[in-house]
Amino acid sequence: MEGPYHFTSERLGFRNWILSDIEKMVRINADQEVMKFFPSLPSKQETVAFIQRMQTQFAKKNYCYFAVDELASGTFIGFTGLSDQNYESDFTPHTDIGWRLSRSFWSRGYATEGAKACLEYAKQHMNLPEIFAVAPKVNLNSIRVMEKIGMSFVKNFEHPGLQHNASLKTCVLYSYKMSCNY
Repeated sequence: MEGPYHFTSERLGFRNWILSDIEKMVRINADQEVMKFFPSLPSKQETVAFIQRMQTQFAKKNYCYFAVDELASGTFIGFTGLSDQNYESDFTPHTDIGWRLSRSFWSRGYATEGAKACLEYAKQHMNLPEIFAVAPKVNLNSIRVMEKIGMSFVKNFEHPGLQHNASLKTCVLYSYKMSCNY
């Protein structure tokens, strides 16, 4: 690890979470446009619990949904990374790739750049046959990122955590087979 970052891409730094990230992530999670494809806005307590889970996962496994900074400005912009998922389905448990960025950093290619960097990190440091991504079928921007980073559509499914939300419950599952890419 060089400096504060576990690894970097051209424009982004990926690191473990720190205390000063909490209020910044609370603001991102409070943005209704950012959270458009989630059933509710996370509370501050839920955000703190999420960050603590990521810190714990990082300590145990050396990966998580990493806190991400824009290198040029040093600004915290959200998260991109890898996390274990184990909700009830025929494809869990699995390692998921995901991202959530501040709206002021959208449309700059950061989600795609960050996700590619995380896949490269996984290839070099994790012994996984496959990484998955999930999004509500209506979240076309995330689906485009999945496709840009080389993931393949697997299937549509009803997400068990979204059963009471008619517009979000049908999700897509995408896969990235680690052994097929070098």
